[in-house]
Amino acid sequence: MRKHQENIPERKRIVSVIGTSTATPDLYELARETGRLLARRGCIVVCGGRGGVMEGVCRGVREGGGTSVGLLPTSMEEANPYVDLPIVTGLGELRNMAVASAGSAVISIGGAYGTLTELGFALRQGKRVVGLRTWNLRDEEGQPTPMLTAGSPQEAVELALAEETR
Repeated sequence: MRKHQENIPERKRIVSVIGTSTATPDLYELARETGRLLARRGCIVVCGGRGGVMEGVCRGVREGGGTSVGLLPTSMEEANPYVDLPIVTGLGELRNMAVASAGSAVISIGGAYGTLTELGFALRQGKRVVGLRTWNLRDEEGQPTPMLTAGSPQEAVELALAEETR
C-alpha cells in the first residue's frame, strides 16, 4: 500500500550547536538567543547536553517552544535542566562525532578542545559550519576553512539555515 506524499508531515530541520561547557555569561546569552531563534524557526537542536553553551542553547530552545536533544557522554546526571531529550551515549568524548553529525548544519559558540574536535568532524563531513565567537581555523597551507563567521545569533541562524549554494 502506497502512502500519499501530501499526508506525510515535513521533517523538522536538525541543527547541532556546539561550544564550551564553561561559558562566560556573555557566551551563555549568545547560546540562549541562538536556541530561541532556532526553535522559532521550527528546528530541533542537538547538543552535548551538559552545561555552559549547551545549557544556554537548551534554555533558549525551551523558551522558544522547541525541542532540544542532548547527547550525553556517560550518565543522565550530566544533563542540564533544560535539555528535553537526554540520551546517554556511553561514548564519553567520542560522542562529539555524533553531535557534529546529527545536524544538517553546525553552529559553534565559544569552545575549548572538545569543540575543536566537533568542528573537525563537521568540516570533514562537509557540513555547513557557522562560528560565533569561536575558533578561527586554517588548513595545513594556512588557508581559512570553509567555516562561516557570524557576528550575532540572528546572523548565525540565518547562515546555518541558508540554502546550500555549493
